[in-house]
Amino acid sequence: MKFSRLISAALLFALVATEAFSSAYNARPRLVVIIVIDQFRGDYLERYRDQFAEGGFRLFLDHGAYFSDCNYDYANTRTAPGHATLITGSYSSGHGIVANEWWEPAKKKRVTSVEDDTTKLVGGGGDEPGASPHNLTSDTLGDEMKLATGGKARVFGISLKDRAAVLPAGFSGDGAYWIDHQSGDWITSTYYRQDLPEWVTKFNASHRAQKYLNKEWKDSEGNVLGSTVPRTGKDGLVAGFYEVVGSTPFANDYQFEFAKELVLYEKLGAGAATDLLVVSLSANDILGHRVGPDTPQMRGMALELDRQLADFFGFLGHQVGMANVWMALSADHGIAPLPDFAKTLRLPAANLDSKGLKENINSILSKKYGRKAEYVRDFDFPMLWLNEEAFTGVKESDAETEMGEAMKQVAVSSYFTKSQLARGEIPNTEMGRRYGHSYSPAGGWYVMGVPREFQVGGQKGTDHASPFSYDTHVPLAFYGLAFQSGIYRTHAEPVDLAVTLASLLGINPPAQATGRVLTEALAATRQPVKISPAQLPARTPSPSGAPQ
Repeated sequence: MKFSRLISAALLFALVATEAFSSAYNARPRLVVIIVIDQFRGDYLERYRDQFAEGGFRLFLDHGAYFSDCNYDYANTRTAPGHATLITGSYSSGHGIVANEWWEPAKKKRVTSVEDDTTKLVGGGGDEPGASPHNLTSDTLGDEMKLATGGKARVFGISLKDRAAVLPAGFSGDGAYWIDHQSGDWITSTYYRQDLPEWVTKFNASHRAQKYLNKEWKDSEGNVLGSTVPRTGKDGLVAGFYEVVGSTPFANDYQFEFAKELVLYEKLGAGAATDLLVVSLSANDILGHRVGPDTPQMRGMALELDRQLADFFGFLGHQVGMANVWMALSADHGIAPLPDFAKTLRLPAANLDSKGLKENINSILSKKYGRKAEYVRDFDFPMLWLNEEAFTGVKESDAETEMGEAMKQVAVSSYFTKSQLARGEIPNTEMGRRYGHSYSPAGGWYVMGVPREFQVGGQKGTDHASPFSYDTHVPLAFYGLAFQSGIYRTHAEPVDLAVTLASLLGINPPAQATGRVLTEALAATRQPVKISPAQLPARTPSPSGAPQ
């Protein structure tokens, strides 16, 4: 009798506990969706708040947990490091992704953050190498979900860009999909599978991308903001889907169309464990580099995205049920004001000629060493890779210091060398910490320049990749039953996203994670009621007298 009461009490306790606590192990919630908007500054949600309709961004602002003071605590604010940071809960010093691309001396070429010569593209892309997360030095939230559930959790990442799909999918993801830039078809890599799933093949075969051509993009007042009429690209050839459609809201429509099919055909939210879908929206970035953050086009993009998010959330509600879904919203980086606009406000802004800067730096070092050479191997302002072969007989640390001093003469206010960062020789300052977090051993010798405020690389448009607030400030918001709605002014960082979700799911955070659990935004958890055996009703013995 006593034993049976203990078992009954344990079962009752487990039942109450299951109702009170979420857990990836029993699919509570059934689906986690992370929306990453490429180049979406943290001030946009406040700037356009009164113009948003119900169901899109306002789902997070009015009914979710919104952190208005979320900033990256590093300097290399690029797309690949940003996505890796969000999904690993660590900065480049933990996850290893230092830039979108870097110079690789062993291969004598620039490589991308996800390029993998051991793989091939599937579904298009010609003879280009495939992609994988092999450069990551930390696992991801999705990987931890896989580990915790014995592989039962399903994990997918999608984006127009390969790096924004692959890095969120992690090492053990079930799939990462991005587009062939020319045709717009969805492709993947042999890292994930040898052939496209039948549903993706059918999606591409139905020529969904073509319906977004020859369209005018208009705002609510009827003003034309853009067009997807086919045109000649920068190289003189016919421009591809990425270039023609990518900078318009139609690109987001196309991504959400694919995301819906993925949810349906991969049966996300219908398994025995919690599933994860990361949707990275690229259109904002493609447009923003050209027009900057303070234009009618960027306002129009934000308002269209508000509508698109509302539609996608409605789909999730119908397909999975919003009570069964948690969502997170953030961005991989911000963007500097368009220098031409900033100068009208008397800010010290400028577009810099990277080619001219490279020539000046080579000239300075040629005089320094008494021999003319190409000392600069690659330059993605404000980060520069050295031509190691030009520094014959010079130690890496000395060569990098000389390069940094040359950079100071022509382009930057200060610098940090790879050797300096590797040794941890950084000042005990906010700026020093941000550059310490930006370090990675990947690639060859490099110098990270500290740009002057409001100065960007490139003679046209604008850019990111600085440690300043216009590049580091991004939204961070959550929605779901686990979160207490409200606006939180406490400091938060993108590294907190993966750690918070991992804690709520009852799993380990990613291996290199340094973020904190955002406990101030978590809904009060109903504690399980402990019932002692004495409180259970007495059981009537069976006719045989055996205990029940």
